Amino acid sequence: MTTQHFHMFDTAIGACGIVWRGERIIGFHLPEATDKASRARLHRRFPEAVATAPTADVQRVIDAVVALMRGEKIDLNFVDCDLDATPAFNRRVYDIIRAVPPGEVLTYGEIAQRLNDPGAARAVGRALGENPIPVIVPCHRVLAASGKGGGFSAPGGVTTKLKLLSIEGARTSDAPSLFDTPLPLAMKRRQ
Repeated sequence: MTTQHFHMFDTAIGACGIVWRGERIIGFHLPEATDKASRARLHRRFPEAVATAPTADVQRVIDAVVALMRGEKIDLNFVDCDLDATPAFNRRVYDIIRAVPPGEVLTYGEIAQRLNDPGAARAVGRALGENPIPVIVPCHRVLAASGKGGGFSAPGGVTTKLKLLSIEGARTSDAPSLFDTPLPLAMKRRQ
């Protein structure tokens, strides 16, 4: 079996961790309250992983994640994720959410519809809760039907999820935000 490696790196929301085997990403960890807590949780999830400097390919992933968390519209679909041991249903869910661009969201029900299984919204939620590679497999881009956050099993829970969506500029409801301004009357007349 190939050795698992991990590397901790700083982002706009704190220290994240990435885990890889060969050149394939097998895990990602969002920040805990402290760097020590982040490292400890990552080690519990991947006890065999060895702290290592990233390869060039892994560094490219890290750079893209850092840019995404700075608010850049970065597509992480280029990342080679190892989800071979993941249940088939979960992989189908992950394939759907990997196609959701930064700043956009789907609901659990919309994913169930895309799976041709309208009653599977809860199963979709369970699959997302088991996601070993959050952010790269962007489970934070999935909301409850009401536009509310729904669940998020990463550190910080729904607060972290909403922070990531805010950084990406995602609209979580159809209601105007504080910064939406109505068109001036003169502009409305021209439309």
